Amino acid sequence: MAFLIHGVTAEPLDTRFANPAAYGDFLAALLALLAIAGLKGQWTIATPLVWVFNLVGSLDLLNALAQGVQFVPNGDFGAMYFIPAIIVPALLVSHGIIFLILLKGTTIEQSNG
Repeated sequence: MAFLIHGVTAEPLDTRFANPAAYGDFLAALLALLAIAGLKGQWTIATPLVWVFNLVGSLDLLNALAQGVQFVPNGDFGAMYFIPAIIVPALLVSHGIIFLILLKGTTIEQSNG
């Protein structure tokens, strides 16, 4: 949501990038919390919740990357440069690992022990 706050970035970010990126991240975070609750509570829909979170989160990241390249000039992120430089690649790797676990059919408990 920091992309929507004026003054956090060097220049106000184009709303064609900032709005979908901010609200997509917010939706992915809510889905992640729901998936965590499902896994912790051993809900029968826990695995589908993880799939939904992972698909939405991955698509959000890929969309933000495409929109960022198209609508954010170099330097406009200012102090927020670490998000596309460090956080996004780490999140993409995390989503990839979750996809591998889901595709193998391994439960979280099995992968930890």
